[in-house]
Amino acid sequence: MRVLAAMSGGVDSAVAAARSVDAGHEVVGVHLALARQPATFRTGARGCCTIEDAHDARRAADVLGIPFYVWDLAERFERDVVADFVAEYAAGRTPNPCVRCNERIKFAALLDKALALDFDAVCTGHYARLVDSEDDGRRTLHRAVDPAKDQSYVLAVLDAGRLRHSMFPLGDTRKEDVRSEAARRGLRVAAKPDSHDICFIPDGDTAGWLAERLGRRPGPIEDEDGTVVGGHEGAYAFTVGQRRGLRLGVPAADGRPRYVLEVRPVSNTVVVGPREALAVRVLRAAAPVWCDEPVRPGERVGVQVRAHGAEVAGDVVHVDATAVTVVLDAPLDGVAAGQALVLYSGTRVRGAATITAAAHGTLG
Repeated sequence: MRVLAAMSGGVDSAVAAARSVDAGHEVVGVHLALARQPATFRTGARGCCTIEDAHDARRAADVLGIPFYVWDLAERFERDVVADFVAEYAAGRTPNPCVRCNERIKFAALLDKALALDFDAVCTGHYARLVDSEDDGRRTLHRAVDPAKDQSYVLAVLDAGRLRHSMFPLGDTRKEDVRSEAARRGLRVAAKPDSHDICFIPDGDTAGWLAERLGRRPGPIEDEDGTVVGGHEGAYAFTVGQRRGLRLGVPAADGRPRYVLEVRPVSNTVVVGPREALAVRVLRAAAPVWCDEPVRPGERVGVQVRAHGAEVAGDVVHVDATAVTVVLDAPLDGVAAGQALVLYSGTRVRGAATITAAAHGTLG
């Protein structure tokens, strides 16, 4: 097969490309330039997509003996990921930019361009497994062998058509073995730190970054009964479950800490309360994307709402073309509108949707 290997400049994508070469595929490496003004160097594990990363990707391609190109997708990334991130926070929601990037950049813009250039598949260094059925040839997405590195959550937005043209060679490997393999292959990125932050906010200051784009918007912080207990410079800087940075002027009657329970963008209000008020058991999500057979009402599923969050069992109580509702066996804390709801059957990913509401009991 002709395989386009997305090479970020990290160890995972380099080893994934190497394994594709070993498998006998005709491999071409490509680095995606996603920043309009990329930094020259990254600092430790913060951010990615720097000029240094592009150089690291090129050096890895040279070691593997494959052609290498840099594709400028900065304008598309700004529109589909960065602008979406800002708009979601402005609307009081909490998006996951890695989900958006996989959906709209790596497996939409990149894959579409690859197919137009007669490539058969796009290979990435994601930790997830693809399983092809011997009966009907259907391809399904599964969790990685290494639970600590599993990235199936951020890939759950890929439909069956995109999975057919995807390759994840690292799904059956643990991270320490990937690094050892990179060292044996002579890849300089073998010990390079992983990137853990939002790539376009390398200093990790999301609130400050948003403030530069959305401006100062003072408003009240209220208790559950409507009592004003503090103020803020922009409701967009807060997310459900947040405790730090509230700077409340009125302490709780019981002296216990308070957490963000709700962000109301229309009134520019942040509502706070006790931790137990964060617990929810009913989740409603919109715009489902199915990478496998859609779930059915009454079906038992595993539910995950964060990239590295724990899976919780639950029951599907409603599903149609536009929405899905699940009731959890155990409550989850800090679930915010805008997060991705990913549904599993064992290790197999069924699909994903965007959370629109969460409640202690039934949703009206």
